Amino acid sequence: MMSIPTPRGRLTLNRSLADLTWLRVGGAADAVFQPADRQDLAEFLAQLPQEIAIFPMGVGSNLIVRDGGLRAVVIRLGRGFNAIETDGDMIHCGAAALDSHVARKAAEAGLDMTFLRTIPGTMGGALKMNAGCYGAYVADAFVCASGYGRAGRAVSYDAKTLGFSYRSSDLPQDVVITDITLRALGRDAPERLHQKMADQLAHRDETQPTKERTAGSTFRNPAGFSSTGKADDTHDLKAWSLIDAAGCRGLELGGAQMSPKHSNFLINTGAATAMDLEALGEMVRKKVYDHSGLTLEWEVMRVGDPKDD
Repeated sequence: MMSIPTPRGRLTLNRSLADLTWLRVGGAADAVFQPADRQDLAEFLAQLPQEIAIFPMGVGSNLIVRDGGLRAVVIRLGRGFNAIETDGDMIHCGAAALDSHVARKAAEAGLDMTFLRTIPGTMGGALKMNAGCYGAYVADAFVCASGYGRAGRAVSYDAKTLGFSYRSSDLPQDVVITDITLRALGRDAPERLHQKMADQLAHRDETQPTKERTAGSTFRNPAGFSSTGKADDTHDLKAWSLIDAAGCRGLELGGAQMSPKHSNFLINTGAATAMDLEALGEMVRKKVYDHSGLTLEWEVMRVGDPKDD
């Protein structure tokens, strides 16, 4: 591999990614870099040879890293990138801030961002995939974001340049977002907002396998559209119902399983490989297509190389 610059932050070569993802599978990245601060990140990106790919990564809550690992420098933002501040109806947060922490901090100020409370992961990932729940999406609250491009130059985005769509955005893969500004979706008494989130958590724990190794929803719900033309997944056609109808609830392959509790959750039962998980997902997609003629799209991101035989 070409030479990697020496930063002030932590740089680890040939770092396994398995323990950095919720599913606990996958091979090693060429390197993992945790920048000390924004200047350290910008300088590292400017000095890194352009031939070396980068992969921004949050807490790995929506990710399958294949068993052969990832030929890239993984960039993980940590301390110094997770601050959350409120100002009027605005919420300013670092990209490493957890979605749930943003929801709670906003609620303390009487700002309604409750839809984020049950979404796993960081705000950087939520921005990238336009995460949503209960009919609200990051795009609904998004004001602007900033970070650094591949050559270390500062970049900024507004809603128009990010091109949000259902469960996705046009954020380039080689941009590292560091800061995000959101506008609250409403106001209410803090105690009511906290109670609303407590109810959401109770419902999630009752209906989803929250104690298992999962990566959240495996497949996107087939997108419907509201009367305004906005993509909306609150309608009746859900991925789990298609999976159920195709007889895939509880389906197993190796150490992977479609959760008996919620059939759109892919589980590592303990000894799964990334290949088991991805192959089971593809098997489910085929069975759903054969049964209903509909093609499920992956919501979980899959990256890296398969393991050599």
